[in-house]
Amino acid sequence: MTPFKQSVILSVLCSALSNRSSLAWTTMSTTSSRSSSALRSTTTTTTTTASVIDFSKYEGLGNDFILIDDRDRDTPSLTPDASEKLCNRNFGIGGDGVIFALKPPSSEYDFSMRIYNSDGSEPEMCGNGIRCFAQFLKDLGADAESYNVDTLAGKIIPLMNDDGTITVDMGEPILKAADVPTTLSANYEDKISVVEQDLECNGKNWKVSAVSMGNPHCIIFVDDLENDIDFESDGPALESCTDAFPAKTNVEFVQVMSDTHLKMKVWERGAGPTLACGTGTCALVIAAIQAGKIPSGNTVRVTLPGGDLFIKWNKDTDNKVFMTGPATYTFSGKAALK
Repeated sequence: MTPFKQSVILSVLCSALSNRSSLAWTTMSTTSSRSSSALRSTTTTTTTTASVIDFSKYEGLGNDFILIDDRDRDTPSLTPDASEKLCNRNFGIGGDGVIFALKPPSSEYDFSMRIYNSDGSEPEMCGNGIRCFAQFLKDLGADAESYNVDTLAGKIIPLMNDDGTITVDMGEPILKAADVPTTLSANYEDKISVVEQDLECNGKNWKVSAVSMGNPHCIIFVDDLENDIDFESDGPALESCTDAFPAKTNVEFVQVMSDTHLKMKVWERGAGPTLACGTGTCALVIAAIQAGKIPSGNTVRVTLPGGDLFIKWNKDTDNKVFMTGPATYTFSGKAALK
């Protein structure tokens, strides 16, 4: 008997006992090498009821997500509250958010993507999430070189690379202060951007830049990531500084290592500290170029707690931002909600 057949039998036995637990899940596979066959075997007969849902788990540099196949639906099959429970790392599956693959709204798109954060809130977009979403689609059998994905931040296009990485056309950055949104006044040469503007928060004076990649980001440059900030205190305080960021904000603390290398820590809106943030890496590269910290025109390596992403801003051509990085399948199973 093959190891995969053994895991399937174990899965069925565990599912039979799930009525004795408020939340149970069974692992169908734990290696990315068999992700495609494992997903197809578990999702071709996917059934969603009021109490049981099939899921798959993916991570992008440690930013981990629960993926739900809702391609036959217009709206997510789980509520924000149920998603929050699934994301609980002690009583649920665990994750930074739940991502739903939905029907496209029109022929212009291949799929729609919606996300609920681990606190039940809904962000407009997620850079690591869109890569996991694209890999999920490929593993389900929707194999294509690229996908046109409808998100709350507009059309996003992930491109599947031969080396297994995924490059995402993140579109153009939003720099106009009111559209980020931030109430901080524009102070950059373009008359619309907020670049190292003064902000008082958590009893400290900060120099902050504001950039949106469909979701708001507050970028702060520091000399030393370990000693210049109190991450657990400054992160949530800046996230919730609604006087300056009325929709709250993601917070990136950034150390410049070289002209082509940045290092960062992120406090994500609705998720707290995470190992990676794709939209945040895009935002901080833009902020670094605007602030004169690094030159434009280069592909920039951004080191996050979970690994590296590579960002290119075509400032002088189409103004688009491209993000390249991995997305890795972890396991699949069933979760019983009561």
